[in-house]
Amino acid sequence: MKYKEVTPKNKDELLKLLAENKKKIQDIQFKEAVGNTKNTSEIKALKKDNARILTCLNNTK
Repeated sequence: MKYKEVTPKNKDELLKLLAENKKKIQDIQFKEAVGNTKNTSEIKALKKDNARILTCLNNTK
């Protein structure tokens, strides 16, 4: 997800996306601890998406 894709969304949608991403990160980290995941680079991408969402939320205040 790019910043241009985040900016047109409203605050409620952004907060929902942020919560979903946090849940996905938690699930991937749990699977990684158990040893059932192969795509750990997805965590990095999700964290960057969260940063973009938080940046957009802070800019709209």
